Amino acid sequence: MHYLYSHNDLDGVGCGIVAKLAFGDKVEIRYNSVSGLNFQVARFLERGKADGTLFITDLSVNGEIEKRLNEYFQDGGKVELIDHHKTALHFNEYEWGMVKVEYEDGRLACATSLFYEYLLERKLIEPSSALGEFVELVRQYDIWEWEKNENIQAKRLNDLFFMVSIDEFEERMIQRIKNNGHFFFDDFEEKILDMEDDKIERYIRRKRREMVQTFIEGRCAGIVHAESYHSELGNELGKDNPHLDYIAILNVGGKRISFRTIHDDIDVSEIASHFGGGGHAKAAGCSLTEPAYQWYVAEPFRMEPMGFDAFRNVYNVKQAKHGCLYGNREEETFFIYPSGENNWVIERNGSVIEPSFSSFAEAERYIKRNHSAWLLRDDAFIAFLMENVMRTKEQIPDSI
Repeated sequence: MHYLYSHNDLDGVGCGIVAKLAFGDKVEIRYNSVSGLNFQVARFLERGKADGTLFITDLSVNGEIEKRLNEYFQDGGKVELIDHHKTALHFNEYEWGMVKVEYEDGRLACATSLFYEYLLERKLIEPSSALGEFVELVRQYDIWEWEKNENIQAKRLNDLFFMVSIDEFEERMIQRIKNNGHFFFDDFEEKILDMEDDKIERYIRRKRREMVQTFIEGRCAGIVHAESYHSELGNELGKDNPHLDYIAILNVGGKRISFRTIHDDIDVSEIASHFGGGGHAKAAGCSLTEPAYQWYVAEPFRMEPMGFDAFRNVYNVKQAKHGCLYGNREEETFFIYPSGENNWVIERNGSVIEPSFSSFAEAERYIKRNHSAWLLRDDAFIAFLMENVMRTKEQIPDSI
């Protein structure tokens, strides 16, 4: 009997599906949260040496269990830890550790793809087109490559995973892979996935109105409370607000924080590691520790939600040659306008902010990060222009 301890997300359960296709009923599988793995592995080690192999996929253990696993291996036990998070790279120092973040061709790895290739190399599983397609969908979703490739099927696979129980998902996928030459969604799944897309869109629209903005340890963070759709929410909020370094998504009931970023120069796994968590450069998570609670819950609780840019304007539009108007909750105004080539000026309440900026994007980023401003509606813009026209006229002396 083999044993597989894996994560309880799509990538972790993907490993379980691959294991069942390889070993059938000769594998015992347990899915774990990040915090629950160490307890499960400790219980396994207490039972003594097993006949088969202990596989740990998509998760890594703490220092104490790491030491015990190595002792178990040195004593003749069979262990394989297969992971793709850079925070686990030190496990490559052991014979039983196989951690790979990136393939030789530059593609990012996931646990399901690594485990599948491990089994293929050892001829422990029969390859098939349907299985290979399933593994690739899991990989593209887990490392968020699906969006760049416009592979909606990968996102839909994850949506389906959260819509049914793990047992039902496993059964559906195993039968689909076994009985078909290619992977697909059936008609019923397509219908419920269409409904789910609408639900996600409504959920994100509501959460946009609840996010607050603050600086934490020198990084500009957007903070929102949400129990569902963390990946979709983090990605959409990040694209809506590129001035934010990252999005922190809080699940206070589950005592977890998810971190997401759209920026290549921000590594949220480093942020998560401050609180004992980890993950990828653009998607990571940690437990809601006491310090994390103070930074991400207690202090931001007093803040008002961010305003969001007007989106149906005709006149007050971004990068307009005649300028565009922003405002904030302190009722300050910020007028951005071009002055010469590659030069954009900001007037804050009528006074120029120095220095000027080489692009509109830089000017907008400055007022959004430092003044929590947003693009105002057309009516406010027109009122602003009228007020300035009247002020200018008052300054012109009457003709003699």
